Amino acid sequence: MTSISAEALHLEGVTKPYGSRRAPLLALDNVSLRVPRGQLFGLIGHNGAGKSTLFKLVLGLITPSQGRIQVNGCTVNGPDFRTTRRALGYLPENLVLYDNLTGLETLRFFARLKGAPQTQCAALLDRVGLTRAGGRAVREYSKGMRQRLGFAQALLGDPQLLLLDEPTTGLDPSAIRDFYDQLDLLRSQGVTLVISSHILAELQQRVDALAMLSNGRVCAQGTVQALRERSRMPLVFQLRAAPTWLQTLATELPGQLAGADVVLQQREPGLLELRCPREHKMRVLAWLANAELSDLQIHEPSLEDVYFGLREAP
Repeated sequence: MTSISAEALHLEGVTKPYGSRRAPLLALDNVSLRVPRGQLFGLIGHNGAGKSTLFKLVLGLITPSQGRIQVNGCTVNGPDFRTTRRALGYLPENLVLYDNLTGLETLRFFARLKGAPQTQCAALLDRVGLTRAGGRAVREYSKGMRQRLGFAQALLGDPQLLLLDEPTTGLDPSAIRDFYDQLDLLRSQGVTLVISSHILAELQQRVDALAMLSNGRVCAQGTVQALRERSRMPLVFQLRAAPTWLQTLATELPGQLAGADVVLQQREPGLLELRCPREHKMRVLAWLANAELSDLQIHEPSLEDVYFGLREAP
């Protein structure tokens, strides 16, 4: 019987080589991850970083050369995994569909393969906005429609763990918003979601935590804020005021904030940009409290900035 675990996904020291035995390369190299139940967890990394390989290992489609993988407390490819796998949903990056089948027939086909109720198919088509297209052949579907149909098949059987590999490819902005609304609903129901994406701006405000993969290794993991702090990238203050006041400000600031490693740059008349380390944020704000500003904006490093900063760190 599958044990109850607080972790939906646990990888420990997972290594997976590829290539010839004489000159093997590592798709994953000693990867360890813990994903608590009910989280929206992100995987980011360059092409070939190992994200898709990780998904295939979790699904039991391939086996690691070293390490252990558990899904909801059950060891992947162990004696109880066949039952556990029925509680998994997967949307691959490149979903292959039968063009001659209709959307509804496609879902019914996947439902039979997964042992999911046929009664779910029409409801899932409606859930992803494809009810009117359900009777059309898949060959007539756009890329975005195919992606939504793929998401519907991943939801068959009410999975407790969803693996989503580049799921918003081909979706328009409205469909992307609807997709993440669906993920929020699933997460509120206790479903665990692991999503890989190259569109880091999409993930930045949505994931509970994430892991960065580079050349098969986990180079960083944690919440977005924790990774920002680890990267030690500067905060950016944008100060707007009368040009004459900004000139005074630019002259006085370096002396008033000595030791704060402040960098000033005039962006345009009336706009001064100030960069400083995170640990001096409150000191800068305290000094600016009495400044005659018309506007003040503080910009945190984006997830893209953090990704490149940590990936390129020695």
